[in-house]
Amino acid sequence: MKKSIGLYVHIPFCQKKCIYCDFNSYDDKAIYEDAYIDALIRELKYYSDQQSYNFKTIFIGGGTPTIINPENIAKIMKTIEKNIEREAEITIECNPGTVDKAKVDIYKAIGINRISIGLQAWQDELLNTIGRIHKREDFLRSFSLFRSSGFNNINVDLMFSLPGQSLNMWLETLDNVCRLGAEHISCYSLIVEENTPIHSLIKSGVLNIPDEDLDRDMYKAAKAVLRNYGLKQYEISNFAKEGFCCGHNLIYWRNEEYAGVGAGSHSKIDGKRFWNFSGLDEYIKNIEAGKAAVEGNEDISIKEDMWETIILGLRLNSGIGISDFNAKYGIHFIEEYGNALSKLIKDSLIVVQDDRVRLTAKGQDLSNKVFVEFMQ
Repeated sequence: MKKSIGLYVHIPFCQKKCIYCDFNSYDDKAIYEDAYIDALIRELKYYSDQQSYNFKTIFIGGGTPTIINPENIAKIMKTIEKNIEREAEITIECNPGTVDKAKVDIYKAIGINRISIGLQAWQDELLNTIGRIHKREDFLRSFSLFRSSGFNNINVDLMFSLPGQSLNMWLETLDNVCRLGAEHISCYSLIVEENTPIHSLIKSGVLNIPDEDLDRDMYKAAKAVLRNYGLKQYEISNFAKEGFCCGHNLIYWRNEEYAGVGAGSHSKIDGKRFWNFSGLDEYIKNIEAGKAAVEGNEDISIKEDMWETIILGLRLNSGIGISDFNAKYGIHFIEEYGNALSKLIKDSLIVVQDDRVRLTAKGQDLSNKVFVEFMQ
């Protein structure tokens, strides 16, 4: 019997790299596109021809998958069509302004049924500050194009705690996106990574980001506004209308199995974690030479897997099922983590109720503190 897993497909090309981005993506490698797609398809054939896997979710991410030739996306889907489950959720990431009707029609025809649009902010001045190349009107046109083409499952990515962003600007962003009727909204606080241009700009004082209190006010505002529009929070940063939670991301948060293809992609299958070469040259050359694209791998110990199940599962509003955890690992959760649980309950960071462990609202604000307790 074939194993049902998730599939992530990495498309590392961008028109312009945003100043906060530290993903494995390139804005100067367009000439690699056809060679990269050929290599990607050869890697995909390994899963479709040699392995016993079916895909219950597919996520085509990047980079910006919608800037490449849509026929290349069609080739990817054709390669794995016999492995795609009937009700599979199939997502493609999109940057505003990178699609036209011809592209959208192809996406629809090849079975893509979920769109994730990276808006980030409603205000053009904020978009310009963080290096986004689109404007609000580009987003509105792209959103409308997907809607008119029959896509009824659209996520919009938003960011708060941006340089120069006020609480009112964040509320304006939330309200306008909700009015459009998006089925899913992801709200992420800006994370400033050291190897990004924005880090240097903040460190030198050119840009200033909101303080921690304003950051938390923005997060609480998001929870309130989205709830009023019928989007229920189901994970620390994710909100959805009934029936529209992201199935692919739930695989990660439930610590289930997934395959990642493309440069720098990670996989978790059969108790092992493995990852591909991140450089395009190395990735392509290894596959062209008939070798695996895998750069490294590791066995996942039971203790490590338990910890990952905890920290990923606690991100979900539903938390962790205690009986399920006990059955999976053959332990007694309450006894194994008794000290951590007692401390976290006392600090009002978690609740243990109805055979589940969940973060409180305070725990969501201080989630890293919770996760560290389970490492002791």
